[in-house]
Amino acid sequence: MNKIKLVCAAAIGSASLVATKKVFKKNHFCPICEIKHSVSNLKVHTKADAYYSNGAALTPPMGWSSWNTFGSDINENLIIDTARAMKASGLLEAGYKYVNIDDCWESSARDENGRLQSDFSTFPSGIKSLCETVNGMGMKLGIYSSNGTKTCEGRPGTLYHERIDAETFASWGIEYFKFDFCHHIPISSVAPFIEKISVENKESGFCIVLNAKDGILSGDAKIINDNKIESGKVVTGLSYHRGALIFNNVSIPFSGEYVVTVHIRKMNKSEKYLEMTVDNSKILPLYFESAGPFSVKGMYQLKLCLEKGNHNFVFENPFASSKDSYARQYIEMGKELKRATEKYALENKSEEKPIVYSICEWGMNKPWLWGRQAGNLWRTTPDIKPFWSSIVGIYEFTVKLGKYSGVGAYNDPDMLEVGNGKLTYDENVSHFSLWCMLTAPLILGNDIRKFVLPDGTVDKNNKTLQIVTNKELIRINQDKRCIQCVRVKTDLFHDILVKPLENSELAVCFFNKGNRKCRMKTGIDFLRKNMIVDLPESDKYCVTDLWENKSFETNNDISAEINPHAVKVFRIKAL
Repeated sequence: MNKIKLVCAAAIGSASLVATKKVFKKNHFCPICEIKHSVSNLKVHTKADAYYSNGAALTPPMGWSSWNTFGSDINENLIIDTARAMKASGLLEAGYKYVNIDDCWESSARDENGRLQSDFSTFPSGIKSLCETVNGMGMKLGIYSSNGTKTCEGRPGTLYHERIDAETFASWGIEYFKFDFCHHIPISSVAPFIEKISVENKESGFCIVLNAKDGILSGDAKIINDNKIESGKVVTGLSYHRGALIFNNVSIPFSGEYVVTVHIRKMNKSEKYLEMTVDNSKILPLYFESAGPFSVKGMYQLKLCLEKGNHNFVFENPFASSKDSYARQYIEMGKELKRATEKYALENKSEEKPIVYSICEWGMNKPWLWGRQAGNLWRTTPDIKPFWSSIVGIYEFTVKLGKYSGVGAYNDPDMLEVGNGKLTYDENVSHFSLWCMLTAPLILGNDIRKFVLPDGTVDKNNKTLQIVTNKELIRINQDKRCIQCVRVKTDLFHDILVKPLENSELAVCFFNKGNRKCRMKTGIDFLRKNMIVDLPESDKYCVTDLWENKSFETNNDISAEINPHAVKVFRIKAL
């Protein structure tokens, strides 16, 4: 009896497997392929192959942002008062020149022309007027939006409005742009099944039909039968950047405007995406919105100017993962910013004002891999908070990414919390010092107005002001070589950082992460032998303690007592 049950169970299992295979085959579904795609979707495949090169931020940008202290509670008077305080307190003279407005400057809706507009109540004079006021004080205005349908606080986002927003910012005179990641939407990594492509000119009546089955297939692209389509054949396998459909030497009889129609077979309601590349240069995005099952046929249509002669067309989905699509979105926004500033300068016969482009996608899609091609700086982690563990955690992650940083392209460990929260004096000094060693942007996040006393004079005893205006630390941060520090020694509680500087000098930072006072030391010979720096060999070196402003000479060893959560930073040069 048991044998009969086993035989029946095996038969049922076999029948079920056969039935499942038939369903998979009918729907062109590959379980192994889906597993591969799921694993691939966890990775970033986009890599930087060039630098952004907009001529801005040739050293890490320095300035102030409204978010860390004021959040959504901002208005134009606050921004103007902060700019005045930056100038009066000596911050502008120290190098802090960007006054950045974060979220909540926008009205709840775009204007009749689709342009962003400022909040009617809190920014009634408009951003262009505010920019002129800030420029008049010798500073530059920065602004904020999100790579999503809305900003983090629910104001209009820039997704699908990249060109018009970039042009708006350029026309206002904006010179710094932070691009957040709230309410983001990825571009689909899935490509449609293609039946054919038609290219026609309505005036002449010319039309050529390119059947997908007759194209050149690469990668996973393949032809499958489909009796619900007139031609009976469609091409699939173009998803996840795993295949392409190619048509070479398509003859166009005369120059003019042509209608290109991509005919597809609808398989399900999900959104699809393709890119059509023309002659290896012009890339055109094709978005196939989700559609109902009432017809199996679908299409995407566009107008394209073509010259007389032979042309090559390639159809593929370039995104192996959603992370790749986010990288592309940020890269494209950077292109729009550069295009907009160039266009505005040309149309107005004025000097171009490049926009520093700050990518703020929280390190979710490994922007250090592609960021230098997209913009000037990229956030490496989620938001910073004004407490010690947040600062150390962000430092620990960012210090490992030095090889991706360079002139005009910086790892961004987020805005400074110096002077905020309950950080101790030593913790504030460490925070500022580490950001300087990391060649990070120095964007203050405290209430700068507190640096100026009621009588208009500078509060020279303000510890926070003393920290953020330390000329020697700023000099290290603004070093023209823009080399991020290297961690040469580390354990659970102690780090030694080294940063090569101009004139073959170097900065060394002893960092005590622990809760107990300790003595730390290193040898200059050790640093030189490990080829970390290009400091010349010498019998004597001048070592300057940049917080104590004291110098001494040594032939090799450097050592110091370090308080808990504190640093010592030295500048070294050969004598």
